[in-house]
Amino acid sequence: MAKNPTIAARNMFCIARKAAATCNDALNSREGAAEQIGIDRTRLARIELGSLDPYPEEVLLMSDAYNAPELCNYYCTRHCPLGIKTVPPAEILQLDRLTIKIISALGGADYIPQAIVQIVSDGKITADERPEVDKILASLQKISEAAAETKLWIEKNIR
Repeated sequence: MAKNPTIAARNMFCIARKAAATCNDALNSREGAAEQIGIDRTRLARIELGSLDPYPEEVLLMSDAYNAPELCNYYCTRHCPLGIKTVPPAEILQLDRLTIKIISALGGADYIPQAIVQIVSDGKITADERPEVDKILASLQKISEAAAETKLWIEKNIR
């Protein structure tokens, strides 16, 4: 087998294993990784080649073995039917970019508490209030994404 498989080169699970191999030589091969994770080498190969979706439990095992918490978010936002609808996509950013994203998301949300009180004070959302509700939801989505990325960064770097 080639040292850097071309078909799997863009597969997130393969990328994470290769990155982890810089700290753990056993992860340089699928055989070594499969042994550490506790799954069959052929199954790991099929996951890395994209011909098989991993089980959630396997993603957790890979995430732990590779110190790659981003694999869980990747799986949930691209493979899990529930996660696709409910989990915000997140990536691991550099700390300076992450800080700016958090400040931006929180700074744009100062108006939310007062706006919510004003909208729900009569117990219903009217058609003219709908644009404001959409604006609030967009702000909350930005906060959610920044929170998810902060959590990933902490899990990855302060472990």
